[in-house]
Amino acid sequence: MPARSPEEIHALIATAFAAGDLEAFLDLHEDGAVSIVPPEGRRVTGHAEIRTALAPIFALRPQARIEVLDKLQTDGLALTHARVHVLATDAGERLEITGRGTIVSRRQPDGSWRIVLDNPMSPG
Repeated sequence: MPARSPEEIHALIATAFAAGDLEAFLDLHEDGAVSIVPPEGRRVTGHAEIRTALAPIFALRPQARIEVLDKLQTDGLALTHARVHVLATDAGERLEITGRGTIVSRRQPDGSWRIVLDNPMSPG
């Protein structure tokens, strides 16, 4: 499901995590999107690299709470800041990410919004 607003991207990310749906997560990104992947903070570009980097996280079926805190928007671009808490546990393996997330998204020709830059580990 495409995001109808920059803020909705965050809710759709949480839904994709809960469903273990990596393809839905990828669909929220433009083809050449750049993302920082927790917990190491590795930078990846494009759907193929994002898929490979996030597959182990999605395998843990993480639950995410994401609260949008602020948005700047102009001329088809948006910058959103959110409070992020992601928790995943499976057979003794535990992943917890807590902090601030920052997303730059762009309005698409069909009016939907997709991620261009994604940093779930923003400082502050």
